[in-house]
Amino acid sequence: MRGFFLTIRPYILLIAACVVPFLQACEPPVENKQPVARQKKQLSPKSLPAKVTPVQRDSFCIAAVGDIMLGTSYPDSTTLPPDSARNSFKAVTAELKKADVAFGNLEGTLLDLGDPAHFKLHQRSKAYLFRMPTRYGSVLKNAGFNLLSLANNHINDFDQKGRNSTTKTLDSLGIHYAGLLVQPSTVFELNGIKYGFCSFAPNANTVSIHDIKGAARIIRELKQRCDIVMVSFHGGGEGIDFEHVPFAVESYVGEKRGDVHAFAHNAIDAGADMVFGNGPHVNRALELYKNRLIAYSLGNFCTYKCVSVIGICGMAPLLKVYVNKKGEFLNGRIISFKQAHNKGLIRDTLDQAMLRIKTLTETDFPEAGLNISGSGEITVPPPFGNSLTKVTVPKE
Repeated sequence: MRGFFLTIRPYILLIAACVVPFLQACEPPVENKQPVARQKKQLSPKSLPAKVTPVQRDSFCIAAVGDIMLGTSYPDSTTLPPDSARNSFKAVTAELKKADVAFGNLEGTLLDLGDPAHFKLHQRSKAYLFRMPTRYGSVLKNAGFNLLSLANNHINDFDQKGRNSTTKTLDSLGIHYAGLLVQPSTVFELNGIKYGFCSFAPNANTVSIHDIKGAARIIRELKQRCDIVMVSFHGGGEGIDFEHVPFAVESYVGEKRGDVHAFAHNAIDAGADMVFGNGPHVNRALELYKNRLIAYSLGNFCTYKCVSVIGICGMAPLLKVYVNKKGEFLNGRIISFKQAHNKGLIRDTLDQAMLRIKTLTETDFPEAGLNISGSGEITVPPPFGNSLTKVTVPKE
């Protein structure tokens, strides 16, 4: 037996030498198993991140109101709201916060202490001097305002100290503004859209409404840098006798207040996409010019006690304007509010502001290029309306 084993041993060794390499070649190396498994996992479609497609918006909303003045601490605090103005915009905050841009005219200064400008004390038998506490700036911010015009006569009520305090307060809150000689315009970006804004008035230290060529230059420069350009002006006479656009230079108490029709058309010719007027303390008509919207006056909006809110002066519209990325008007809406000194700003279910603007528009601009429905919707009639109103505006 031992002899037999010794005889076949060389053959056994030969077979083993051939089989072992064969078996090793059939099994993958141990160190390569894990990387292969990882690679398969990375290539698996289930493990790839979902492809995110940016949402492309086709309309942008600008909400605009008229004069804002939340009482005054001059000469004492009796004309300040008892709640420190905290509820001033309670009735409208939800609407303002739906908009991309919420705009108003700040009719006064944000200043805690300071004496009036001397020239103001001698202008009239009764001086209207508006000094709002700086903490009221947060009221504006919390309401949703992110853009204000400072181009008006009351920004000078407390001279340079008042102007400096106002701009410093707004800067600290991130509220954009323009209209002063030291800041004629502003540019800011929201949700991928670059906005430009400038504002004009007939008053000292503001950018002049009378300088038509200068205004056009500012607007053209903004349009070269921005997608949507907004313009505001403070002009026209004041009070119930000045509801209509006169198509001429207006004057009030011996002061020239500009030709607001010529100014607005010049602004759009230069590249403005919308124009918001203020100053008369009453509402005026709307007009569509070159597919851009003009509001000749948005009247008073929230002016606690120091400005008359009797009759038409108390009508407080909120104008919502929808435009495309080029600034072309798509459609809009007028939402009516009203003021009462004992109740503040409240929603007007009778829609008096809207109905008044509708009447004024039909009277002053019978070919304004706009339809204002009984519910306040602003649309463009055919043939232009067929192309301009294809975009679906979000429901209120």
